[in-house]
Amino acid sequence: MIVCSCNVLSDGAVRSCLSPGPGCPRTPAQVYACLGCSPKCGRCARTIREIMRNALREAAADQGSHECSTACASACSLVLFQTAEDGITA
Repeated sequence: MIVCSCNVLSDGAVRSCLSPGPGCPRTPAQVYACLGCSPKCGRCARTIREIMRNALREAAADQGSHECSTACASACSLVLFQTAEDGITA
């Protein structure tokens, strides 16, 4: 499914750049940069954030939890998504 008409980005392309670790995009703007483009109108930012949240849920279901390396765990927004949605405090 196309999530960004301006850059013709699909949900699969967004998911392809999400991987745990220090290089993992933490914002929609970083997802754009990972995919070699930049935001134009910005209407898709909310959808990209939702894709990021869903990717976290899927990773957590597959692995039992989201595992970041020690270097990125303290600032990892994926952990923040998980704790905010699961009601767990960090």
